[in-house]
Amino acid sequence: MSTDRSELVTPDLADPVGSNTRVPLTVYLGRMRGAPRTVSQQRRLSAVPLTFAGTFIGIYLISIPSLFPSWPLSTKLFLVGSFGASAVLLFAAPRAEFAQPRNAIAGQVIAAAVGVTAYKLLGAHIGLAAAVGVAAAVCVMQVTRTVHPPAGATALIAILGPAQVHRLGYDYVLTPILIGMLILIAVTLVVNNLSPDKNRHYPATWW
Repeated sequence: MSTDRSELVTPDLADPVGSNTRVPLTVYLGRMRGAPRTVSQQRRLSAVPLTFAGTFIGIYLISIPSLFPSWPLSTKLFLVGSFGASAVLLFAAPRAEFAQPRNAIAGQVIAAAVGVTAYKLLGAHIGLAAAVGVAAAVCVMQVTRTVHPPAGATALIAILGPAQVHRLGYDYVLTPILIGMLILIAVTLVVNNLSPDKNRHYPATWW
């Protein structure tokens, strides 16, 4: 018996719990086309100078202690790659849910703690540790409503190193992660609210 491919259906992805709702395959594939950009989604060139200023100041402030070996935090406060990704959200998409203080701070801290734990428990099998650490970090952020995409890299850095990170152990959660994010958030509050554009004001919500 032949089957008409146009009648093939697939479960509605919007209903992961499971129901009888089904959509035609053509509709499902059509969702992948996306939609045209609207005016509100276009990049606003007037915001670029503030984006540059905020990102530059935030990242540079975090790096300063590492430039002075005699400082108490010189071996603990340093740049990690996920700060760059956080800066993109904070200064280029400050109204996004993932960029709000709850997500940015708590998400990074949670991911750091999970990553360190995964390394301590499974560090002998680095691939397994990386997979478990990042997956667990993402799930915990989902449960606690603190999803912050750059935090996935924070968990992975805790597992892959470098050795300087491994030596920190759980201190990694406090510094550089927590202190570094507090610096970025402070700079975001000062710089983003200089703009007259209400779409750039920060935060949209604290909690």
